[in-house]
Amino acid sequence: MTPTELAKLWEEHTAHEFATRDTEATLATMTDDAYVNHIPVMTGAYGKASLRQFYSRDFIPCMPPDTTLTPVSRTVGENQLVDEMIFSFTHTQEMPWMLPGIAPTNRRVQVPLVAIVRFRDGKLQHEHIYWDQASVLKQIGLLADGSLPVVGVETAQKVLDSKSR
Repeated sequence: MTPTELAKLWEEHTAHEFATRDTEATLATMTDDAYVNHIPVMTGAYGKASLRQFYSRDFIPCMPPDTTLTPVSRTVGENQLVDEMIFSFTHTQEMPWMLPGIAPTNRRVQVPLVAIVRFRDGKLQHEHIYWDQASVLKQIGLLADGSLPVVGVETAQKVLDSKSR
């Protein structure tokens, strides 16, 4: 696949996750042995059957309605794509994939997120997703110790504006 085709497939995949919220259409963009790994909290799944359960139970229906992805940068290689974005939402519902076991706090969150996506045979083979979980916990009010070297929304602001402090 060309870099343009890889980017188009990734955009189709994320549109099914976040816009149409269609599990089967999301899975159709993935290889049979695909996997998703949310590194900070070790959530995700391996293989279509497990991914179907993950997407339909823990991910797609557990996405707050005001969720937005703001692109920051994209690097596309021969069989891999790296997307840097700001992931924003209001924590109005349980989110087992990002905040397992945490009841809604109704707090706004903006956090830089990086997706490393590998492709094989015209489909997504895997997603490695990274974000700063301490920043998320600070923003929802669960990490309030001011003596810790942790910041909240400032991380997203810094990514979007290199001149911010």
